[in-house]
Amino acid sequence: MSEHAQRVRGVTNGNVTTKTTRIIDDNSVNPTQNQQSLIIVQGVWFVTGVLLVLLTFRFVLVLLGANPTNGFTNFIYAISLPFASPFFGIFGYSIKYSVSRVELSTLVAMAVYALIALGISKLLTLGRSSNA
Repeated sequence: MSEHAQRVRGVTNGNVTTKTTRIIDDNSVNPTQNQQSLIIVQGVWFVTGVLLVLLTFRFVLVLLGANPTNGFTNFIYAISLPFASPFFGIFGYSIKYSVSRVELSTLVAMAVYALIALGISKLLTLGRSSNA
């Protein structure tokens, strides 16, 4: 709900009177709702950050042609595959591990997930002033 308050101020300069009307829109959200949405936004960015780190590891390991039988490399490939695989068909893809190559689809996945997180965070903070 928003309340509108109208204040009229008269300023006299010689014979001319200027009236200024200022409308104050008090639609501030409950502070606990602001805090909750801020916590949710921080959670979205935390999860996105973890996902982007995993995809970055994947990109670097594929770029360097890391051995997939290594435990760490296998873990990164396995955990990042569900997030990277929807983008494999963009540039043509064939899984060839232990071969150094640039996996552009992983870079696209990183950009898309970052944009989705940005959209969600902007949606959750819609209507909130930047000074709050």
